[in-house]
Amino acid sequence: MAQRQRRTYVGQVVSDKMDKTVVVAVERLFPHPQYQKIVKRVTKFKAHDERNACKVGDRVLVAESRPLSRKKRWRVVKVLAPA
Repeated sequence: MAQRQRRTYVGQVVSDKMDKTVVVAVERLFPHPQYQKIVKRVTKFKAHDERNACKVGDRVLVAESRPLSRKKRWRVVKVLAPA
């Protein structure tokens, strides 16, 4: 049985104050259901950063993973652009 493809998002690190954890803000654009204006929404994910390599402002790729703590279900795959 093949392993399913994990969801990945590109976002910006907004907090690195925790140990081995960063908060990543992912921005998405979609048309408003009634008015069709493009709306911007930001979702924040807590992601596991094993080596504490990410700093605030870094652009990172995060992937879905098994639950690592109560609110942490993502992991940092790689830093795309340092701050």
